Order: sequence, then C-alpha cells, then structure tokens
Amino acid sequence: MTLDLIMQKEFRYKFVCFLLEGLASFATSFYFYYIYFLMRHRFGFGDKGNLALASGLGLIYLIIAWQAGRFAQRRGYFAALKLAFVLMILASVLGALMHSASGLVLTTALLTLGQSFLWPTLEALISEGETVATLPRAVGTYNIVWAGTNALACFGGGTLVEKFGFHVIFFVPCVVLLGLFAITFWLERHAADRVATAPAAPVRAPAPDPHRPESAKSRAFQRMAWLANPFAYIAINTLIAVIPGLAARFQLSPMFAGFACSLWCFARFGAFLTLWFWTGWHYRFRWLATAFAVLVTAFVVILTVPSLAVLLAAQIFFGAAIGLVYYSSLFYSMDASDTKGEHGGIHESAIGLGNFVGPGLGAAALQFLPQHPHSGALAVGVLLLCGFGGLLTIWKAAR
Repeated sequence: MTLDLIMQKEFRYKFVCFLLEGLASFATSFYFYYIYFLMRHRFGFGDKGNLALASGLGLIYLIIAWQAGRFAQRRGYFAALKLAFVLMILASVLGALMHSASGLVLTTALLTLGQSFLWPTLEALISEGETVATLPRAVGTYNIVWAGTNALACFGGGTLVEKFGFHVIFFVPCVVLLGLFAITFWLERHAADRVATAPAAPVRAPAPDPHRPESAKSRAFQRMAWLANPFAYIAINTLIAVIPGLAARFQLSPMFAGFACSLWCFARFGAFLTLWFWTGWHYRFRWLATAFAVLVTAFVVILTVPSLAVLLAAQIFFGAAIGLVYYSSLFYSMDASDTKGEHGGIHESAIGLGNFVGPGLGAAALQFLPQHPHSGALAVGVLLLCGFGGLLTIWKAAR
C-alpha cells in the first residue's frame, strides 16, 4: 500500500472521529442546556432546584468519569463508546416517556452516566498516536469542534424548543446518538485496518519542544490546570443552571434566551481558535492566572448586574477566560501523559468536581439565605477566589 493511500486513510479516520465528536457535543449540549428550562416550565424548578439538579449530575460525573477513562484504556475505546451511546439513547427514549420530575431526574442521571464514558474516550481517541509536534494541533482541533457545535446547540436550541415543544429535547439527541452509534462500528473496523497498514516509524530521538519546560515544572502546570478546570466548571455549570432564571428576569423566551445567553459559548469558541494557531501561551503562568482572574470577575458580574447590555459584554470575557483555562487543562493533561484514556478520565473527573461543587454551593446559599437573591452567585464567587489562591500556591511551590 502506498504512503499516499495510507495518509488518505488516516485523514478519513481522524475526520470521522471529529465528526462523531462534533455531533455528540451538539446532542448532549442541547439536552443539558434546555433540560433546566423544561424543569422550570413543567415542574416549577427555580434557581435553587435547578442548581441542586446540576450538582447531583456533577457528582455522578465526578465519580464515574475517572473510572470510565480507565475502562476505555483497559477494555478499548470502542467498547467504551458503544456503552456510552447505548446508555444515552436509552436515557433519551425513557425521558420522552416520563411525566414526573423524579422520572426526568433519573433519566437525566442515566444520560450523565453515559456521557461519563463518552468524553474521556473521545479525548483519548483523538490524542492517541500523536507526536509531541502534532498533539497541540489535535487537541486544538478537538476543542474547536466541540465548542463550535456546543455554541450552535445553545444558540439554536431555544428556537427548536419554542417551535416544536419541549419533547424535541429528547427527540433530537436520540436521533443523533443513534447515528453516532452506527458510526462507531465503522470507526472500529477502520481502526483495525489503520493499525495493520501503518508503516513502521523510524527510530529517532524526538525533537526538543521549545515551549516545554523541565519535567518538574511541566507537572506543576498539569496540577495547576487540573485545579483551574474544575473551578471553571464551577462557574459554567452554575451559570447554565440559572440561565432560565436570568431569562425570566429579563423576560426572555427560550428562543431569545438562547440568542442572548449563548454569547459566552461563541467567545469560548473564538478563544479556542486563537489558541490553536498561537502557542505562545504554552507553559506561561501569566496567561493562566489572568484568565482565572477574568473568569471570577465576569462570573459575578453576569449573575448580579441587572443590565442586559452588561450581561452580554461580560459573557465575552467569561467565554474567553473559560477557553484558555479549559484548553490548558486538556493540553497539559495529554502533553505530559502516555495513558491517554486514563488521563482523559482524570480531566473529565475534574470537570465533574466543578459541576458538583459550584451548583451545590449555590443551592445551599439560596436555601439558607433566601432573603438575599444574589447569595448563590456571591458564594460561588468567593469559592472561585479560593481556587485562584490555590493556583498561586502551586506556582510559588514550583518556582
């Protein structure tokens, strides 16, 4: 087999991996952005109820994602993907049949369980086989793909809900996930063929990476990124859970809430695109620290300032900061590891920790300080400041 044909097969294989990732991101993002609108509309969930739901889902993701990454590493990526899609398809079908709040909570938990196997596996699948030189581009493409379809789901999902009703929250993900389940079998067949036809690589010393510091400092960056990412998701998941409340405050329908409250998703996408082309941020502490500080400030402003114009402006800074923090976490996790599946699981488990702690703290603040409507946002803001202090502590120890 000629080298050109092998390269074509490799390109087609990676393209399908990214296609699967993008469609999976659209399906899951659509569901998890708008399930909170459904819970508010149908069962009267306020900010406290939606935050409690988000926290419970985060706890499931925290517990399962790490083990799911290890499962993918030991049993194979495609076994993990098939399990993920079966659980998520089952959850979307059952969710459409549920007419009680408890039933929807259980089916959403099942979908979260399936998602726990999905993302560590996709991260490993896309990073596996990449060299020191090509890994940044692979990770960058991965981030751009999921962030782009995530933003589209947030932006257009409200329109779908308003035009077709809340049952579309279950129907669209179910159809997409069925297609992805079929694509997984194609990928599995071509993965075996790809390994069989891969040319033997010449043995040579890897070229030094001008951005990568000595191993001790690179591990410190990995630890800082693992700390920063759950705090970023503390902010993200708290924000997502209270978007229905923000929409009610500004008298926005689901469609216009999707338009107005998706700006941060597009800002994150723009940040990913910038960081993909420009690698000067690699192993530069000031970029990570600045992003974290901007993240804290923008989060508090979004949830407390009663101005739609300020809400829109703050989302730009929020999304850009989230982009750099997330990109750092995934890049440093994969750049300093050989077991991609397991480290992908650690990365996603850190996300689960943020998804659990942030909304949980917000719900607790609203429970015990109901007379202060911004108590949840301020409590989470203080927690984010603690995370910033932890970041500085790790950096000083590394120096």
